[in-house]
Amino acid sequence: MKVLIVEDDRSTAEIVKDSLTANSHTVDIAVDGADGSFLGRSYAYDAIVLDHSLPKKNGLVVCREIRAAGKSTPIVFLTAADDMETKIAAFDQGADDYMVKPFSLQELHARLRALGKRPTQEKKSILRVDDLSLDINRHSITRGDELIHLTRKEFNLLEYLMQNAGTILSRALLLEHVWTADSDPFSNTVEAHIRNVRKKICPKNNPNLIANVPGRGYVINTPENLKRL
Repeated sequence: MKVLIVEDDRSTAEIVKDSLTANSHTVDIAVDGADGSFLGRSYAYDAIVLDHSLPKKNGLVVCREIRAAGKSTPIVFLTAADDMETKIAAFDQGADDYMVKPFSLQELHARLRALGKRPTQEKKSILRVDDLSLDINRHSITRGDELIHLTRKEFNLLEYLMQNAGTILSRALLLEHVWTADSDPFSNTVEAHIRNVRKKICPKNNPNLIANVPGRGYVINTPENLKRL
């Protein structure tokens, strides 16, 4: 899951970020409403954690602008504002959930998981391509009967590829979804991670499942389908 935190209190933002990254999520932070609105409208996130009282633009404006841009990303308000008027206004602007500070990190995780399970956001917890299996909840990967160990970033990359199995994903799209917004677009990090993942999921004489489509990007599929590319 890739999450955007829009929070001007850096201590709170870092606590939430550390908690999410410890659970294999990728996290961007915006410390004011203007940046939060730009990132939320410009990039693909699985969830947005949004404060109400922010510099430049408050959370209600940020939420409204993200929704006006056609983004349906789940938005959770995380704020000290506990008055009913603000809560109602947040939901009216398109918020999906509302939490009041001080808050429990465990509860925040639970609410994000619940939003991810809604019908419009439903994703399988176990992904399969050929004999490769990835369990999102257990953070485990197997190829046949063999357990495969990946780094956190490699796991996130493979998860995104498998969620879009059969679809050619551009380098820019992979960089946008799996890495943070401040990643260097001119680095070879995507190529390097693809090589590492490919080596690890294709041990011994197992067929390759990830193809590089020149000029277009990368795709994961069964060996039979890859031959048709």
